[in-house]
Amino acid sequence: MKVIHLADLHLGRSILEQSLIEDQKYILDEIIKIIVEKEVEVVLICGDVYDKSVPSIEAVCLFNNFLTELSRLKKKVFIISGNHDSKDRLSFGNELFKSSDIYIEGVFNGELKKVTIQDEYGNINIYMLPFVKPAEVRCFFSDCNISSYNDMVKCIIDNSDIDIDERNIIMVHQFVTASGVDIMRSDSEILSLGGLDNVDVSSFSKFDYVAMGHIHGGQKLIRDTVRYAGSPLKYSFSEVHQKKSVPVIDLKGKGDINIELIDLDPLRDMRVIKGPIDKLLDKEVIKQGNVDDYINAILMDEDYVIDAIGKLRGVYKNILKIDYSNLRSQNSSFVNNNVSGDIRTRNELDLFSDFYKIQNNIDMDEERVKVVRDIIKEIKNG
Repeated sequence: MKVIHLADLHLGRSILEQSLIEDQKYILDEIIKIIVEKEVEVVLICGDVYDKSVPSIEAVCLFNNFLTELSRLKKKVFIISGNHDSKDRLSFGNELFKSSDIYIEGVFNGELKKVTIQDEYGNINIYMLPFVKPAEVRCFFSDCNISSYNDMVKCIIDNSDIDIDERNIIMVHQFVTASGVDIMRSDSEILSLGGLDNVDVSSFSKFDYVAMGHIHGGQKLIRDTVRYAGSPLKYSFSEVHQKKSVPVIDLKGKGDINIELIDLDPLRDMRVIKGPIDKLLDKEVIKQGNVDDYINAILMDEDYVIDAIGKLRGVYKNILKIDYSNLRSQNSSFVNNNVSGDIRTRNELDLFSDFYKIQNNIDMDEERVKVVRDIIKEIKNG
């Protein structure tokens, strides 16, 4: 049986007030083409269907059309909620949808939901764990000491009857990690400070495939069959170097799993371009990419560029952001990194010395230090 693993659609997302609905419709259409071409039978959507708990009408219509097409193609669809979704809203109609082989688990009700499907090799058990927090789980497991996300997931799985002789898939939307493995993350993900929301990958040892959502960069964790699908589109400029893809899992007999990563090509890419404005407007540079892409331009001009955004938008119509990388911006960075952070713990002379160095690129000599010290003393004494 062939299964496609999706996550983090974030339908209704905007970047710097630019709606991505058109881009999202395009990429969902591309995913439908992959499903047809690869003869996929099962679709897993592992949370963050929407970008907001109260999604826009356009986002709801887009997802409705996607599900309608999957139903028309007679695909089995499994959906769990993510931390961006409204659990109750996403669960609306879930009992009715079952008749169309669409299974939605938005709210955790005390047990790990299981749906069993069959192919020529026997049973495939699909377990659906929506995004949930420890405080929402403790009431169901009075015998478990749940003080962390890891405790929570371990307790839920330990209290589930899982037949390890059958093929088991779990869908989960949590921050799953492994000791010694760096997770590729981006600015568009919000994670708790201190790692308190970590779930150790060892909790999922009973499952043949672990379909994860939450992290936007597609990647495996320890083994090929424990995987973040990643988001289908780039959702921040910190993701510009990521190549988006979708895993298609060919699930045969127990232990016989093949995974193919299918590249996704967006309607518009997201790029960072850098250099003096004359270079960025040079015809040869312009031809190096699609001018319709979403652009973050980093200008390296030392002199102020009048109407820089207007000049760049004349070529790059979807430019979203302009930054500067020159001596002035470097000096600003120096202020932010070396002055602002500890300003309340430093004396007046040290602060003025930093300011002098920023303005003149040299340290004050002893004579100037003496003059400034005397002025500070005079001001303090009134």
